[in-house]
Amino acid sequence: MDLQQEQWWSDFQNDENAVLLDVRTEDEVSEGAIPGAVHHDFYQGQDFLNALENLDKSKNYYVYCRSGNRSGQTCLLMNQLGFENTFNLVGGMNEWEGPTV
Repeated sequence: MDLQQEQWWSDFQNDENAVLLDVRTEDEVSEGAIPGAVHHDFYQGQDFLNALENLDKSKNYYVYCRSGNRSGQTCLLMNQLGFENTFNLVGGMNEWEGPTV
């Protein structure tokens, strides 16, 4: 599900079952990330798929990337793998105004 930044962040903060998932490259992550995010690089092919399959499907995943494109694709992929609750950050880090580390 695509969510605008304000709702995405608010929902994440109020979700006790939430996991923050960053699907950017290492270089992008080094420029700043949202605190507490789990990182799996979208461009790692089979390793990325394996990482997704090893995640807990009972959790709610708040997914982001640089612009919202890779995270949107990741949400679709996760849904196909049996994840029920995935939330894509529209605009990604390009438009992020919240905390970073």
